[in-house]
Amino acid sequence: MNTYNPQFHRSLRNERNEPQRSLETRIGVRTLSSSSLFERGEHEIGIAHGESLYRLKITRQGKLILNK
Repeated sequence: MNTYNPQFHRSLRNERNEPQRSLETRIGVRTLSSSSLFERGEHEIGIAHGESLYRLKITRQGKLILNK
């Protein structure tokens, strides 16, 4: 279960008067926006990984689901 609450952590950072950092800087990994992956109104893309093909989909609620 993911217990990370970005709003809580953001408020703590603001209370300490620390500058806001980008998501990529905070988590330390290369970060892509979903809009850069889903172009032209697409709601599903394929990801080839080894011998498998995964499908990344945007749900009607705007969430992401990864299926094998």
